[in-house]
Amino acid sequence: MGEVLALVEARLRTALGEPDARAAVTFLGTDRIEVLRFAEGDLVRYATLGMSAQPMADPTAALADPVKGPRAELVLTVRAGLADTDKVLRPLAVLAATPQVEGVVVAPGASLDVGDPLWPGAPFTSVLVAESGGLVEDLDLDEPMDPARFLPLLPMTSNEAAWKRVHGAQALEERWLARGTDLRDPLRRSVELD
Repeated sequence: MGEVLALVEARLRTALGEPDARAAVTFLGTDRIEVLRFAEGDLVRYATLGMSAQPMADPTAALADPVKGPRAELVLTVRAGLADTDKVLRPLAVLAATPQVEGVVVAPGASLDVGDPLWPGAPFTSVLVAESGGLVEDLDLDEPMDPARFLPLLPMTSNEAAWKRVHGAQALEERWLARGTDLRDPLRRSVELD
């Protein structure tokens, strides 16, 4: 477990530089989850560290495999200085603990909801999990372990989350793209949903 997290942290540092802050959260019955903050120009990136220590288990499986199975960390990017986004540390840790707590597999296209604003004044309580491989490359681990993936999180308003449930993740991403939505704006309004 520790070896995997050391490799994951090294990959984050290679892709994003040195973190300028880190915080740790431990929930009853779960492993420790850290959130690292990386500042880059007018952007701030938050990455979880700890979710990939154990493979995510299929909730329908009778027994969880301790070695095989998908592994991931979460990455959120927002524009700096527009909102108190550092308060997202606990909600991010909650989302990263979801596989351990609820026995779910977090994968691209999934919606994750914390039930409260992601940070004070945020119009978002949920996120869309996007495809990995862009900002931080997937990390190959020794066989038979699956690679650790770094999944970007895209904040969604409640209207967008409802629309996504009906039309799907791809349709929402296409809507954002067509409307030129700045998904890094921590105060953005909902995209136009006809």
